[in-house]
Parts: sequence; C-alpha cells; structure tokens
Amino acid sequence: MTSSNMPAKDLYHNVVKNALIKDGWRITHDPLRLKWGIKDMYVDLGAERILSAEKAGQKIAVEVKSFVGASDMNDLENALGQYLVYRSVIARTEPDRKLYLAITQSVFSELLSEPLGQIIRADYQVCLIVFAEKNEEIVQWEH
Repeated sequence: MTSSNMPAKDLYHNVVKNALIKDGWRITHDPLRLKWGIKDMYVDLGAERILSAEKAGQKIAVEVKSFVGASDMNDLENALGQYLVYRSVIARTEPDRKLYLAITQSVFSELLSEPLGQIIRADYQVCLIVFAEKNEEIVQWEH
C-alpha cells in the first residue's frame, strides 16, 4: 500500500478524534503512518497528551473499529489481527507510543466483556478505548 492508497476512515473516526480532543489529547497524526520494510500501514490516529502532569508527554496510537460487518466474530478476528500487526511495528519503531483499539460501548458490552472477549483481551493484552458515539466521549480506558 502506498501513501496515495490510504484506507478509508472508519465510520467512527471523527467521533473518536473529537472524544480524544475533549479528553485533553492533541491529535498529532491523522492517520499515523507506519513503515516496516516495504510495507506501509496506517493507524487511524496518533495523539499526545501534554496537559496533565501525570500524563505529560504520553503518546498513543488509536485504531478505530466500528464492528458493523455481517459477523461480530469476523470483525473481531480482523480487528485483533490488525491490532497485533500494528502493535508489533509500533514496538519497534515508536516504543514510547501505546496502541489502543477504540470501540463503542455496545461492542464492549456485547462482545469484549463477554467470556470470549475477556480471554482475547487477557491473552493478547489488548488496550481499549471505549467511547460513547452520541456524546463523542471516552467512557472507559482499558490498559
């Protein structure tokens, strides 16, 4: 994938972007380009928190997933695969940046807080941002 062939933005891209800004984050990349070897990848957002003393200089990358496909399981498999690939590359190229998967409250409650979602989150140490799409607010951080 070349830079002229970036993927389309997720349905909730701007919602999450606005929620991060409301939460005190500065958007530094939209999207955040990763490169490993000859492969280019694009994480939806890169952000930095500079306002509060305890989180000064904290950098994150956020992959937004809407889970609106025909199958929640297929959406989960694709989101997890993409998350793990991005996390591996970020660990090597920007080790001071932490990757999060941003999902709606309903996806969290109906899929990722259920037993299967719990073991996936535990086994793969998936960091989550749970957001309210109507209010454009972050309601939960899972580290």
